[in-house]
Amino acid sequence: MKKFSFMLMMVVFVFALAACGSKDVEITLPASFFEGENIDEMITEAKEEEGVKEVTKNDDGSITYKLTKERHKEMMDEMKKEIDTSIEEMKSGDDFASIKDIKHNDKYSEFTVVVKKEDFENSFDTFASFALGLSGMMYQFLDGVDEDKNKVKINYKDESTGDVFDSTVYPDDFEEENE
Repeated sequence: MKKFSFMLMMVVFVFALAACGSKDVEITLPASFFEGENIDEMITEAKEEEGVKEVTKNDDGSITYKLTKERHKEMMDEMKKEIDTSIEEMKSGDDFASIKDIKHNDKYSEFTVVVKKEDFENSFDTFASFALGLSGMMYQFLDGVDEDKNKVKINYKDESTGDVFDSTVYPDDFEEENE
């Protein structure tokens, strides 16, 4: 989870540069993103070094960032571009040979991974779903989805039959595996 927290913080900090304007967007990241981190130090760095307009530590341990609507849109567009690029690399690269196609909805809350089932079941290509799950959750958090509603469903579809033979829901299934 620390790696995921670090990745998310980097995304926020890289794209949430100081911007002028009176219309702001607030993004609240849950406390679970900051477990084991020095939150006060992170807030100080965000305010001083990264140019975030405002950072607030909330009573529940979550942190709220404030940036302009324009900067938020730019950040979301860049995030979309990065996720779509990763998907194309998964489909066309050699790392996940059983994956033939990946489709998703506009909010990256549901993915359908079309695979050659036999090859998929005898490989480590399920690691691709971890990347999709984390990317989708990160996108939703930055888009303002509440922590308890932030879910990503990944359906695995057999290329030859068109049947969905398995599904995973992040973070639910991931948390169950770690218990």
